Amino acid sequence: MRARILASVTALLIATSLHARQNQKIGVEGGDVDDRGSARLLYWNGQTNAAAGQFAINYGRPVWHKELEDPAKFDSLTKGKIWRMGSNYWSNLYTDLPLTIAGKSVPAGLYFLGLERSADGSAWSLAFIDPVKVRKARIDAFQIYKAKVEFTAPMNIEPTSAEAVEKLTITLTHPENDIQNATLRVAWGHLALTAPVKISVGD
Repeated sequence: MRARILASVTALLIATSLHARQNQKIGVEGGDVDDRGSARLLYWNGQTNAAAGQFAINYGRPVWHKELEDPAKFDSLTKGKIWRMGSNYWSNLYTDLPLTIAGKSVPAGLYFLGLERSADGSAWSLAFIDPVKVRKARIDAFQIYKAKVEFTAPMNIEPTSAEAVEKLTITLTHPENDIQNATLRVAWGHLALTAPVKISVGD
């Protein structure tokens, strides 16, 4: 009798567990090593032997897809839309120095980033999103269109390259003798965008 009851209870628990899994509303993915890039400028004070400030852009590196070689396809995915400018976790800008990007003031802080393209396709802008608001709403970068863009900074379109850049690549460069001015460059496939960055350091 006891064995029969135990078997019945066990069968009930298994059935309940299977039913719970079948009706599971929340799944999970990820956990593997992510292919991410980072472009950083660090400023060092030689007199105090200490950091004078830094800023960095961190991002996932999606691979360029051949179907995007079709201009109509690329336009349908980008015109009048905002692109996450990366893959997986949010692309972001961390800065402990005040910046001016393409004439737009960017106070020290942490920002999530995207790229916004105009409806006619003629202009691209770097889009800045508040991470606090994103966290409160639990928005994943895949649904960046749900996030409010706080402000944008225009980017210059470089001539289309014949050879596609296989993975999204973001770089920060500066003239050898001018540490307060840099160039932000975003390259992916045949798209290349740049923006001037002025850094308030040592003022």
